Amino acid sequence: MIKKIPHTFVMIFYLTVIAAVLTWIIPGGHYTEETVTVNGIAQKQLVFHYTENVKQWWQVFASLYNGFVKQAGIIVFIMLIGGAFWIMNSSRAIDVGINTFINRARKVAHYRIFRKTGIEPFILAFVWIVFSVFGAVFGMSEETIAFVIMLVPLAIKMGYDSITGVSMVYVAAAVGFAGAILNPFTIGVAQGIAGLPLFSGIEYRSLCWLVINITSLIIFLRYASKIKKNPHRSTVYEIDSYWRKHHPEGQGNPEYHTPRRAWYVFFLISLVLIVFSIQHTTTALNFGDIASARFPLMPVLTALFIIAGVFSLRKSVHFFLLQLLLFTILFLIAGVMGYQWYIMEIATLFLAMGIFAGLAMKKSPDELVKLFLEGIRDILPAALVVGLARGITVILEDGQVIDTILYSLSESMHGLNNITTIGAMYLFQSCINLVVVSGSAQAALTMPIFAPLSDLIGLSRQAAVLVYQFGDGFTNMITPASAVLMGVLGIARIPYEKWVRWVFPLVMILIVVGFLLLIPTVTMEIRGF
Repeated sequence: MIKKIPHTFVMIFYLTVIAAVLTWIIPGGHYTEETVTVNGIAQKQLVFHYTENVKQWWQVFASLYNGFVKQAGIIVFIMLIGGAFWIMNSSRAIDVGINTFINRARKVAHYRIFRKTGIEPFILAFVWIVFSVFGAVFGMSEETIAFVIMLVPLAIKMGYDSITGVSMVYVAAAVGFAGAILNPFTIGVAQGIAGLPLFSGIEYRSLCWLVINITSLIIFLRYASKIKKNPHRSTVYEIDSYWRKHHPEGQGNPEYHTPRRAWYVFFLISLVLIVFSIQHTTTALNFGDIASARFPLMPVLTALFIIAGVFSLRKSVHFFLLQLLLFTILFLIAGVMGYQWYIMEIATLFLAMGIFAGLAMKKSPDELVKLFLEGIRDILPAALVVGLARGITVILEDGQVIDTILYSLSESMHGLNNITTIGAMYLFQSCINLVVVSGSAQAALTMPIFAPLSDLIGLSRQAAVLVYQFGDGFTNMITPASAVLMGVLGIARIPYEKWVRWVFPLVMILIVVGFLLLIPTVTMEIRGF
């Protein structure tokens, strides 16, 4: 008889308790930055010192509170996104968009290229590649939360499941993140610490991005094809009834109309965008410390919004709201790449979208508040699990054992040959990512160790950066300490154990592929390495 798998909250609490037990077993320690002399040159390095560990016990319960405090930004972000999309969903504009998209896709399905496979796999692959590029170029991570709530119902209406919807957004971005080409938050930081030219070695990293994307995309499309043939084979089929209920199949589009207030909203948004465009006539799309030529991005987007708005409102307010959603995403991308926006700005953007959508649908202020609170109530479990998961690392940090784990693993790598050493470094980095999920924090912890270690054993520092890059990327898709992963699963209503059942084999395959891609960096002459 198979025992019932515990609730995600229960599993996280168990892991928190295990983390507390480790603080009683593992000695305390920490790294301090000290000036040391190497070959007559003074350098700043992280030096490890053992300290008294801080045993955690009653702090298990305090860690829940501290986890919420430390992840307050993402928790609020999830709630604002949930409230805003609930207002948008009440208009049924997203249903109109999904139905229109699927109907138009089916019209081209008769072409010879689509007859055998159907058009759906091409749609999945296209969306995957887009988000993988986002992950590789500007490190898309938290931003995927906003897209999951849109693409999960699309995947289900196309005959797939919520795991498919999450994968073509979150997993694609995570794979792109692991094979990063220009990600300033990982590659930029790691190469800066290692003393390498910014974004050097881009040629081989681009090849790595291509290989791991082809590998993961094949596995993803095979899974999606299996679900398409028999949706009942999905482990989340019953759970997906939530999405089928809120976005029912076969439901016709609502009556098309355009309230006068929708035009007022359009003029107000247009005025705000015009003012913003005057203030920001040109935008530099930044990649770390490298800035491209400046473009009149905001004025162009504003002009397109105004032109498209006139046509969409003449058709129906529902198409105007879809346009509003589309331009919210475009401004999100422009803000992240051009103005270094983070979750506060993105949450504000979507909140404004929700309010304007409700006003355009002639909702009163009281109705807007009611819908917003319903959305928060619906998304609250996803927000709570983020804070609970952060409690695991809070325990390890407060117990002062994370640095000890890091030091012990690094010491075990001495005396190995090059291939074995780079494999051990890779395994070490992957393990560290299970508890320290911030890419920039990992770079600060491990690159000061990896860079001089690679010098001592004759490895390229560029190879050490690639080790960090892969180790920091693949296990993001499986670690319960990741606030983004737990937030995405919470929004999609996918239990953690069911997610692991699908993604674990993929992660293991990608880890092996990553190791195979690391071998040439120590056996061949590669440009930039």
